[in-house]
Amino acid sequence: MAQLRIALAQVNPTVGDLDGNAALIVEWTRRAADAGAHLVAFPEMALTGYPVEDLALRSSFVQASQRALEAVATRLDAEGLGEIPVVTGYLDRRAVSLVRAGQPAGSPLDAAAWLHRGGVVARSAKHHLPNYGVFDEYRIFVRGDRLPVVRVRGIDVATVVCEDLWQDGGPVSVTETAGAGLLLAINASPYERNKDDVRLELCAERAREAGCALAYVNMVGGQDELVFDGDSLVVAADGTLLARAPQFTEHLLVVDLALPAATGPRERTPVPALDGTTITIEHHTLDEETLPAYDVRPQEAAEPLDDLAEVYGALVLGTRDYVRKNGFRSVILGLSGGIDSALVATIASDAIGPENVHAVLLPSRYSTEHSVTDAQELVKRQGVHARIVPIKDMVDSFEAHLDLDGLAAENLQARIRANIWMGLSNQEGHLVLTGGNKSELATGYSTLYGDSAGGFAPIKDLVKTMVWELSRWRNEAVGSDLPFLHPFATPPIPEDVIVKEPSAELRPDQRDSDSLPPYDVLDPLLADYVERDMGRDALVAAGHDPALVERVIRLVDLAEYKRRQYPPGPKITPKNFGRDRRVPITNRWREPGDA
Repeated sequence: MAQLRIALAQVNPTVGDLDGNAALIVEWTRRAADAGAHLVAFPEMALTGYPVEDLALRSSFVQASQRALEAVATRLDAEGLGEIPVVTGYLDRRAVSLVRAGQPAGSPLDAAAWLHRGGVVARSAKHHLPNYGVFDEYRIFVRGDRLPVVRVRGIDVATVVCEDLWQDGGPVSVTETAGAGLLLAINASPYERNKDDVRLELCAERAREAGCALAYVNMVGGQDELVFDGDSLVVAADGTLLARAPQFTEHLLVVDLALPAATGPRERTPVPALDGTTITIEHHTLDEETLPAYDVRPQEAAEPLDDLAEVYGALVLGTRDYVRKNGFRSVILGLSGGIDSALVATIASDAIGPENVHAVLLPSRYSTEHSVTDAQELVKRQGVHARIVPIKDMVDSFEAHLDLDGLAAENLQARIRANIWMGLSNQEGHLVLTGGNKSELATGYSTLYGDSAGGFAPIKDLVKTMVWELSRWRNEAVGSDLPFLHPFATPPIPEDVIVKEPSAELRPDQRDSDSLPPYDVLDPLLADYVERDMGRDALVAAGHDPALVERVIRLVDLAEYKRRQYPPGPKITPKNFGRDRRVPITNRWREPGDA
């Protein structure tokens, strides 16, 4: 067996920041070289950020990516890093002569490149283009049809891109035929709950299928609604976990591997793949000779986070990157004394520091005294900035000129509150955080241009019961060493906030239960209808009350127009409201039994 030290650079690029992302590649290649690595790999589309969406269809952006790839290869060599092979993702395109009718404009490619000694040694592209959930890559990419196999220190290393692991056939299915000693997968795989376990099982299965060790490097960071959790890993040919990086933080995973030495030269070979396509195996050689034996480093295997810690880490990272990558330094939110705004404030404090969080207390004629004191207690515990702006006189002024009652009068209060925090946002430059949860979004239990106003919605993909669970977890996590938590001295959310009955406080003695079923009944039904796409009969068969099923379906269906106008927020479930779920607003379909 031959030896090879690989470095997986789990980095956080920014979409469109080609210069900044190139600098990341140089910086982390230097770290890999300092660690004695013989090969360093970066995530899918690391040079451009991911997902680039319709930027892929702009020839100017594709050309800039191509130029940046050549430039970073030259820069690595000029800075004394040219001897370490670098694998990175970038945006490329097919030659004009290969363009066919029906392909995306410019035939863009989700590409991978090997850089060495100032040049580009090998190029390939993602073969399987995902077209489900948050992905719609058929409309912006054409698929690749090559498997590059590059000989490094006498070991053949094959390269694939992300989705090529998740689907049968394609490049992975011909890796064993190619005789590779290591399969390297570069990825931008978004987070969702429990995906880390699925990912490990997938890598183990693909390693056994390919007959070789597998190294999986994943992106980390937030990009609009998506959060990338890292969790890069290496498994042996039999699927045994050898090394694993932590989640939700940039990290260089350095791993020493014992791998089979390459067995002589091979030719460029077209091979039928299991999906009925033909994959061309392309061989390149950097070093024929294997390394002399050397002392290996201890293998690093980070412990996966528990379920609630993982979800909370995703929310913090998604919020931090949305704020910072969009040029904001601070955030502002309405703090009501309720559980939703309390959790949003806490996430914001963990994400960007409490000194950058501004809370506005907006008591109305219906606000209870304890709502104000609970909010003030949270402010004291966390050290966020706060101000009180009573809205009673503003509401009175509107009502003196408008004859509103019932729901219209309730919504007026919510919209006045939104005007205040949006005005302060404009005046002081804060990003407005919205406090709605998934249960409210699903049922339309929010005021359009009121509590739904803002720039980012950190708990948008949390049902109400999860809001309570995470709030309790965050209080219990005080004193832990998790890197995404601010070191509060006391639990950041007052217990009174967690245990009180939820209320919008827009009319006397109002309770959420006046309008909605209990959340422990509602939330499982919403998960089945929204995330699992179960129809009316299937929901009833699953044990949900038939009358409640019909009521909730109607609420969810009628609220689609509100959700379309809601701010983005981090995706943590298999199907969020946003990129995942696309339902017509104008829609006369009703589930059977829905009046």
